[in-house]
Amino acid sequence: MHTAQLLSQAIDMARRLGYEIREEALEGAGGGHCLIRGKKWLLLDMTQTYREQLSDVMDALRVEPELGTIEMHPALAERMQASKAV
Repeated sequence: MHTAQLLSQAIDMARRLGYEIREEALEGAGGGHCLIRGKKWLLLDMTQTYREQLSDVMDALRVEPELGTIEMHPALAERMQASKAV
């Protein structure tokens, strides 16, 4: 599966886990996730590569206690496991 497809799958998972997604051109500053007034936010820097954006989404997903309850594409699950090992 291509990185763009994995990114799309990961963003969909984040939404199912309650994240509001903002996509902004941050000129390479990078994205991240946070909690504001009880609401989960995921900010993606659209000037970054798909791989960098995917890394930001996976960082958010990794801390989610409900992650194991959500079905994910096997390629994304494999990528999550590989990133945990690093």
